Amino acid sequence: MTPGAEPVALTTWIYGIQPGTWDVSAELVQPPHHGSRVAVRPTPIPLERAGWSWSRWQLTTAPAAAIQTRWALLAPLASIPAVVPGSFTVLSIAGIVLSYVVQASILGRLGVSVGGGIFAALLGLIGGIAGAKAWHMILQAKPWRESILQGWSVDGFLVVAPLVALVSLLVLDVPVGAFLDSVTPGMYVAVTIGRLGCFFTGCCAGRPSGARWAIRSSDRRILARRIPTQLMESLTGLVIAIASWLLIVNGVVGVQGLTFFVALIAYIGVRQGLLRLRSDARSFSWRRRVPADGR
Repeated sequence: MTPGAEPVALTTWIYGIQPGTWDVSAELVQPPHHGSRVAVRPTPIPLERAGWSWSRWQLTTAPAAAIQTRWALLAPLASIPAVVPGSFTVLSIAGIVLSYVVQASILGRLGVSVGGGIFAALLGLIGGIAGAKAWHMILQAKPWRESILQGWSVDGFLVVAPLVALVSLLVLDVPVGAFLDSVTPGMYVAVTIGRLGCFFTGCCAGRPSGARWAIRSSDRRILARRIPTQLMESLTGLVIAIASWLLIVNGVVGVQGLTFFVALIAYIGVRQGLLRLRSDARSFSWRRRVPADGR
């Protein structure tokens, strides 16, 4: 830890070792001092095992116990400070289910077929998930075998899902404008809940920051005080969901579907700003990364 700064926690995974029980220790190795003719290498500093207190929301010291190896596919479920494995999946599913409940209530108010509207939304969801995965693979510019197992991109979902839903609406003869109004509040309810899952899973983390409003959180590798980009995006979704609900149920906007586009533009604008505050590099390439040896 840097003098005057809060402690941080480092998490790593080691693959390809012999199965069994291991005693693991770590030391902070500093570069040698070159002030004299002979470089003096400082004595390594032992590092303590990190734990996490959910009640105090801060790092603690964990006992130095032996570590049991596990199956590689279960490695991401290992205990990590400030991370709840599986929380993204659980909260995302909860957000999607609640979004359909909200949409169904609005469809009934607008006098539109609830079954047809929900079915079109389901088709849009399936297409959006595929688009989110494809968009993520393009952004990462990694070999597809590596990137297909990691992450999703909300941008890809926002582009593909409406297109698939639009085609479905035309086939099912569901009014497009009324459908777009019905789906708007629920879509951002899903964003609100899903981004909480990101925060507790350690994905889409903000950059480390010394600001007072920074929050201790992890990117699944380094726990430190960070810009809470996931919570900021969750709050944005909540504001848009409430505002669009009030506009639609009270008939404030005279043109059906206009609320959807205004909300989408507002969300994309805020999201693009938040992407600049995240710690992960957003490299973009239509070509796959070429290794240094050219293979």
